[in-house]
Amino acid sequence: MAEAKLRHAASKDISAIEALLSAQHLPVYSLQEFLDTFWVLEDGGRIVGSTGLELYDDCSLLRSVVVEESYRRQHLGQRLVLNAIEEARRRGVRRIYLFTMEATDYFSRFGFRRCALEDFELAVRQSFQYRGISSIPELASRITPMLLDLAEDAEQG
Repeated sequence: MAEAKLRHAASKDISAIEALLSAQHLPVYSLQEFLDTFWVLEDGGRIVGSTGLELYDDCSLLRSVVVEESYRRQHLGQRLVLNAIEEARRRGVRRIYLFTMEATDYFSRFGFRRCALEDFELAVRQSFQYRGISSIPELASRITPMLLDLAEDAEQG
């Protein structure tokens, strides 16, 4: 297995990204809308991972971090997350939010911390994911919202 190549996603990748997301029971909405801030990992012409940012003013929502099962344990998810965080910094994003059901410890390694739905900036509350989760209490109770404060990191660094 050669090292997977990280690149910006293209329209031709959407069906492959959707297949990866669906296999992990992750939402597949709005890929085209946010495609300019989506990345894929490609190995031998096959999409084996993806992630994306939804940008809202100076905040963003990290979403769709997924790596095909047979490619896990190779730090590919880490490459995707670090790339997204760096892109957010380049674009002047101050806070990155995300939702997770099972990966709280994983995202904590990157500096994300648990937060409440009420902590989300108003701009990010317009996202499809936030609106869906916040309107279904049973779902909200199973989801962990998280926040990475890049402005705080910059002040400390």
